[in-house]
Order: sequence, then C-alpha cells, then structure tokens
Amino acid sequence: MNAPPLSVLLVDAREGDGPALDGAGWLLTHARSASAARQHDAVLWFAPDRAALARLGEQAGLAQAAFDSAVVVVAGEADDEIEAGLLRLGVQAIVVGSEAAAWRRAVRHAVLRKQVERGARTAYATDLATGLPHEAQLLEHMTQLLALREREPAPMALIVLRVEGYAAAAARLGSEAANVLRRKVAVRLRGGLRASDVVAAVGPHAFAVLLGHLEARGDGERVAAKLVRALQPPLIVAGQPCTVAVAVGLALYPEHGKDALALLQRASAQAGSLATPGADAGARSERPPGAAANDRRR
Repeated sequence: MNAPPLSVLLVDAREGDGPALDGAGWLLTHARSASAARQHDAVLWFAPDRAALARLGEQAGLAQAAFDSAVVVVAGEADDEIEAGLLRLGVQAIVVGSEAAAWRRAVRHAVLRKQVERGARTAYATDLATGLPHEAQLLEHMTQLLALREREPAPMALIVLRVEGYAAAAARLGSEAANVLRRKVAVRLRGGLRASDVVAAVGPHAFAVLLGHLEARGDGERVAAKLVRALQPPLIVAGQPCTVAVAVGLALYPEHGKDALALLQRASAQAGSLATPGADAGARSERPPGAAANDRRR
C-alpha cells in the first residue's frame, strides 16, 4: 500500500523552487512564515545567503516549527557556526546548494528522524518513579513557551528544588521507602500549584517547577518559599514520619536568560550551592514566606 504524499511547507521560497520539487509527489504550500508548521509533515526553509541563514537563527518561530515538524533548511552558502546553532534549535537537516534531488532526500530523511523522535518522546515522556515529566520534556515545553514569549512578552519563573532525605529513609525503612518518599514529595509539590504550572523530575534528588506566567515580578520567589514550606511537615512512609531537607534555586525570564537550558542550569546551580548533602531534615529557603499568586486559585 502506497504511503500518502508528504505535505511540505515552503518558507521564503524563491521563484522557481516550487516547480523544481513537483516531481517529488509532495503537496506543496508556500508561506512567508512557519506558523502553520504543525499542519505539515515537513518545512523546507530557504536562506539564499549567509546573512539570511544568520537571520533564520533569530526567528522566534523556528524552535516551535522544529518541535512541530521536520525542518530542513536550504542554504545558499555554508557557515559551520551558524549551522550548528540552527541544529541546536531543532533543525533536522541543512542542505547547501540548489540541487532539488538533495532537498528531496534531506526532507525524506528528516521526516523519518522526526517520526523516531516523536516515538521516543512518547515512550520516555515521564519519570517512572513519580509519573512526572522528565527533564527533556520540561526543556521541550519551555522552548515552546519561550518562543511564544518572544511574540507575547510576559514574565516566567523556573524553580528547582533539591530534596535530601531519601538515603535516610532507605536506611531506616528499606530501599523501596526512598521511592515512596520521592513520590510523596512529588504529590505534595503538585498539590501546591495551579493546574497550568508544570512540575518535572530533573534527577534523582531534584524537581523543577515552571511558572509559565507570573502576575507579579515577585511571585516566583513567593511560590518558591511556599513550596519549601509545603515540604517541611513530615511525610508518612510505611507508617513512619520521614522528613526532608530542601534547597531552592530560582531563574527568571527574561532577567536571567531566554534559553531553556540556561535557565534550568542557573536554577539548578543555585539549588546545588545551597544543598546540604545527606541532610535529613530542616527544609529551608533564603526568601521569607509570603502569599503567592497561585494561592488564590487553590
């Protein structure tokens, strides 16, 4: 059974580019932007010279398009540094030159790679111990949201909480107690947030909380303090009270950066610098407690 033809969005195509691809049997759509990338199997984005290639890396919609579809860039000139940046933003392939056969091959391969990527993303979408999204999923979601924030500016915050106390629970109650305690920490964090906030597991000892929209600039600090307070009361594991120690880090958009990984690294480094390895109790925060914006929605 023949597969249906690929739907390909041509962005910034030059005159004559479309006809050169007609022999591929694709369904071609011309556009000036990739805002409709989600509706197509692939996006073929044209950059006729090095300057256009550099501008492409500054396109607010590129990361979102690369998340939604298989993006292939056709470049008139090569530039290793610019191309590396585009690949980091999620572009699947870059073809230099005007040979339509090379474009067709690159698009077919990019679509296949995107299918594999989506399958892996679905298979490994959650942290098995807690049921929360894992770090890669968090970064993907942040990248999408940051692309939106370029068009619709609004403050955001990323909180990282480093939690200690699992080893003590395991030593006292058995190895499975550590997993149970971690799940109970996740549930308590989730219970203190809005439905729109995202909680992710970013390692065996840390959780990240993404506040995608802040009503006031200080809300990130207030929510961080609120979450730390929520973890202060003991959690019951196997009928026994278990306490945890918490160190918190905070990264704000746009003050501390506009890149998902950079924001996560900043918040993680701050939490790591405050953590006390092996601590069993005494959750703490550097910020005083206060009412947070999301208190009103609980």
